[in-house]
Amino acid sequence: MKKTFIIILFFIGITNNTFGQNDQKAKALLDEVSANMNSYKTVYVEFTNALENLEENIQQETTGNASLQGDKYLVNFLGTTTIFDGNKNYLINPEDEEVNISDPDENDEITPAKFFSFYKEGYTYTWDILQNVQGKKIQFVKLIPIASDSELKYVLLGINSKTKQIHKLIQIGKNGTNFKLTITKFKANTPLPTNLFKFNRSKYENDGYIINDL
Repeated sequence: MKKTFIIILFFIGITNNTFGQNDQKAKALLDEVSANMNSYKTVYVEFTNALENLEENIQQETTGNASLQGDKYLVNFLGTTTIFDGNKNYLINPEDEEVNISDPDENDEITPAKFFSFYKEGYTYTWDILQNVQGKKIQFVKLIPIASDSELKYVLLGINSKTKQIHKLIQIGKNGTNFKLTITKFKANTPLPTNLFKFNRSKYENDGYIINDL
């Protein structure tokens, strides 16, 4: 999810003291968002995800939804369902009638479980632009990976100034591929089915799915 912003030379003249204040302001807003999200017992979101690589002439937009409870999550996206039960990942592909079971990848920089806290490690932050989106004030914070081998140039988080909820996440990749995730629906503390994050292996075996333990 990516956008390129032009930094005007005027800002070069801003003092280091002001720049530091903006960094603290950005961190304070991110901490407020994280605390707000962590106060919810459950979260359900619907989203659009846009992928773009102009050099490869790729432009795609898809929709999905996700349910989260603590570290556990269920995501429906691109025709597949991904479940994380707190221990294992289950990628369910109905088209291929296949399930891949794997351990979580600790190198994944942004996952549903880390969505509201990923910024806490491995990034520096700066205060970015304020946009008016359909009457809502969306404040952007720019996150720059500290690691030089990161696949990301930077991440932009658009935060609803009133609700302190993430409205948009934009990733700018070093390989020219950009992603933009926009949350279109947000519901907190909605009761979720008891077994929502539990993978029913016997059900899929009975349905003829191939189950791969990776």
